Amino acid sequence: MTVHGHEQIEARLAKLPGWRHLPNSIEKVFDRGDFDGSLRFVNEVARLANEQNHHPDIAVSWNRVTLTLSSHDAGGLTERDFKLAEAIEALGA
Repeated sequence: MTVHGHEQIEARLAKLPGWRHLPNSIEKVFDRGDFDGSLRFVNEVARLANEQNHHPDIAVSWNRVTLTLSSHDAGGLTERDFKLAEAIEALGA
């Protein structure tokens, strides 16, 4: 299911602190303290992504991890993106 409209997207993001809406994606930057913390976090996200068969774009910069979620096959945001973001938030991020 594609999530349409700015209002619908913003309503979903209201439940996901720190996530922002970009064209066709949502993104959040996580501060993990140091490089080792960033790598541990990326491994946890990878496990969730594999379980959901929905894989984010991941950028690591020492203590920061940027996650960008989009359903490229659907041409925008879908329920899968928000479901994965919610699971990432449940990690205690």
